Amino acid sequence: MKIENTKAQMRKGVLEYCILSILKDDDAYVAEILSTLKDAKMLVVEGTIYPLLTRLKNAGLLSYRWEESSSGPPRKYYGLTETGKLFLKELNTTWNDLQHAVTLVTKQKNNQDEQDS
Repeated sequence: MKIENTKAQMRKGVLEYCILSILKDDDAYVAEILSTLKDAKMLVVEGTIYPLLTRLKNAGLLSYRWEESSSGPPRKYYGLTETGKLFLKELNTTWNDLQHAVTLVTKQKNNQDEQDS
């Protein structure tokens, strides 16, 4: 089993949550979303993000608007809908619970491994 495949799957699993979190306070266009993800060391390509944004929009979690740009073609800005805000709130709770559970499991296992050494 290749570690890179597992790492990619872990990133994909939280990408939707990260995108919704990025859009929590302000609308953003794809380059801004990608830049924020890149700054956080989550490398995502445009070919991955566009289908995900479309799926989130079709699910009623995102809306978009076109805005003229002074440096090129108009930009599509994405933002959370009210449904998206409620969905993100639920994901925050789930993430915190999951993070806590994983920490407990890995901490217990690591402590047990250290004692066995």
